[in-house]
Amino acid sequence: MTNRVVITGYGVVSAIGNSPEEFWESLKTGQTGIGPITRFDAAATGISVAAEVKNFPFDKYFEKKEARRMALFSQYAVYAALDGMAMSGITEENTDFDRLGCIMGSGIGGLEQSQVNSQKLLQGPRKVSPMYVPLAIANMAAGNIALRVGARGVSRAEVTACAAGANAIGSAFREIKYGYADAVIAGGAEDAICELGIAGFANLTALTKETDPTKACIPFDKKRSGFVMGAGAGILVLESLEHAQARGANILAELVGYGCNNDAFHMTTPSAGGMGAQKAMHLALDEAGIAAEQVGYINAHGTSTHANEESEAAAIHAVFGDKVPVSSTKALHGHALGAAGGIEAVATLQAILKQYVPVNAGTTELDDDMTINVVLNHGYEAPVEYAVSQDFGFGGHNAVLIFKKWSGE
Repeated sequence: MTNRVVITGYGVVSAIGNSPEEFWESLKTGQTGIGPITRFDAAATGISVAAEVKNFPFDKYFEKKEARRMALFSQYAVYAALDGMAMSGITEENTDFDRLGCIMGSGIGGLEQSQVNSQKLLQGPRKVSPMYVPLAIANMAAGNIALRVGARGVSRAEVTACAAGANAIGSAFREIKYGYADAVIAGGAEDAICELGIAGFANLTALTKETDPTKACIPFDKKRSGFVMGAGAGILVLESLEHAQARGANILAELVGYGCNNDAFHMTTPSAGGMGAQKAMHLALDEAGIAAEQVGYINAHGTSTHANEESEAAAIHAVFGDKVPVSSTKALHGHALGAAGGIEAVATLQAILKQYVPVNAGTTELDDDMTINVVLNHGYEAPVEYAVSQDFGFGGHNAVLIFKKWSGE
């Protein structure tokens, strides 16, 4: 016997909003959060834009001293988790916190802390902060959430590059489905907009050098030229259906399928024709028990790079054909690396809740080999019973999630 898994809360921190309402308004209107880099002088890197988190409401959940004990990626994670928990209504009165877990993804963790402390090391080993390690290590998003919330159940970090957030949600889904947890806080968090992060990806020739924020991230467009670094966190609160119903929770949607595999092909380049991604899509569809034709929306990985999108478009076309609406919301909130799967899971959930397909912002002319139904010009209302959110990471990691509209049954 297995459990059905439902979503009862969510939270988000991103370049397009730090609340579900702000985030949705930007998704609906196609308002990008990409802009000039303000956190440091990036001129020497040749990169001028990023999708920075703006007006982060630190005071809502934190005291000043906590800024010294938590790197930004952890702050974003805790903030989104507390918002999600408040929405879900989970408390120690209605839930056994020994069976409340936390699984979080992050691609790099506190990268800026590594940069700062590497510079300090040049002045001598004793100059390195004693807090460096607990600030920087990638598991601390999960650790800090568990500490703040009191979640004593299953707890771990997924570190699978840009697939990490989606893998964390998929892992939480399985923990609940097979009875190891009643509820899990899951998603991704990242903050890599610093000199080291921008320089590293720029020298890998992965980032766009476009200076116009409206043209910088244009997934599937003929003129796309690289991704835009983003930051933030996206978190879902998942529960077994039985547990949610027993405490009278407001159920938002259901998570019904998860596909996870590896290309085993190349360090950074996806497999030709998206064969690994195709298999992950089929794994998710098989677990969901649905046909590809039943999917009403796909939130694509869509990084605005040629290597990713040639492979991903081929995979989508092979599995889903050319009818299902496809968009990459990275055009609005940037590519938040390990947080991408969490932020995009929130976007996919909202597409179901609002019965609305978000626009693939900025794209005007599809590349010749983009034989998929990319949502151009504006989003629109549409019936979405099932929706897919998918992310792929360096190292060949593939993660595909399938969500279902809650029908009350």
